[in-house]
Amino acid sequence: MPRIEPVTPEHANLMTRASYTYAARRFGVVPEPFTVLAHHPALMRASAVHEMLVERASKVLPANVREIAVYRVAWTLGCSWCIDFGTMLQRLDGLDTDRLAHIADYATSDLYSDDERAAIEYADAMTGDVAATVTDDQVADLQRRFGSAGVVELTYQIALENLRGRMNSALGIHEQGFSTDACRVPWADEADATGK
Repeated sequence: MPRIEPVTPEHANLMTRASYTYAARRFGVVPEPFTVLAHHPALMRASAVHEMLVERASKVLPANVREIAVYRVAWTLGCSWCIDFGTMLQRLDGLDTDRLAHIADYATSDLYSDDERAAIEYADAMTGDVAATVTDDQVADLQRRFGSAGVVELTYQIALENLRGRMNSALGIHEQGFSTDACRVPWADEADATGK
């Protein structure tokens, strides 16, 4: 259970209920971060619009490169919700999710391409407890691989996942079962406790 109780559909405003319906249709269940963000409807709407625009705009990088960098950030931060949801997204994109179990060994594993390794190293340099340790050489290498627009997209996606992962961790939002197709409904625990 997150540190802030999810907003149930009964306690949500009309716009939030509509967002829940859309999310449930798209993902099979309402993502728990939505239900916590619903305490601040204006930020929930801003976040949803932002996420949709970022998804539509992120078409420069190959999906495998973008998704493995985002996954690495979630893994580094220990955001179980992001790992769970990211695994589902990779599966739906037709990417190899079995290799995610070997992300710690990406540098020596033949499961990762040179482009993916470069993106993971960049994600590592942008993520952590200290200031970013990105180097000029890293950016130049990525620019040769993906072009300037690709570097901007990769940087944006890594920074966005840092925001998501840190927010979810701070609010105590944990895996929801997306990667196993066994999603729990965020307010089911409350319903079970009250016998409804």
